[in-house]
Amino acid sequence: MKQDKLRYLLLAALISAICVIGSFIKVPGFITTAALDSAPAFLSVFFLPPLYAGAVGTIGHLATALTSGMPLGPFHLLIAVEMFVIVFIFAKLHQHNFKWTKWPFLILANGILSPLPFYFLISPAFYLGALPSLFVATVINVVIVMACVPVISRVKKMMKWETSK
Repeated sequence: MKQDKLRYLLLAALISAICVIGSFIKVPGFITTAALDSAPAFLSVFFLPPLYAGAVGTIGHLATALTSGMPLGPFHLLIAVEMFVIVFIFAKLHQHNFKWTKWPFLILANGILSPLPFYFLISPAFYLGALPSLFVATVINVVIVMACVPVISRVKKMMKWETSK
């Protein structure tokens, strides 16, 4: 049991480091800090339990916020919490074999719904300005993950890797 926790912790740290690397690859936009930090976090659901995967998503967003100069200040903490929830739910959908439902959820939740609080907190114009680049970044991140899934599935089968719940 302790070995599993240590393995998950180390794997989460390694994937978080990859998220930090992705945070340097920005998707151009007017207002947002969109980057390719989410793809490793989304991939982590294939290896980690939901809590660990959610933590990786949180760290990934915070890395992007820091590498962008924290333009939204403390609002980035709200986005980090949203990333935790989105990756956590995505991991749960993956665990329960929602093979096709999890992808539209991910695009809808991360690309359209996650900036929705800023419609009310900042302005409708901010939300509409942030939406295009965030949506494009989400689709790019999801396409990267979908392209990696067949390879990951084969490797997991070869190694007989099981993710605990």
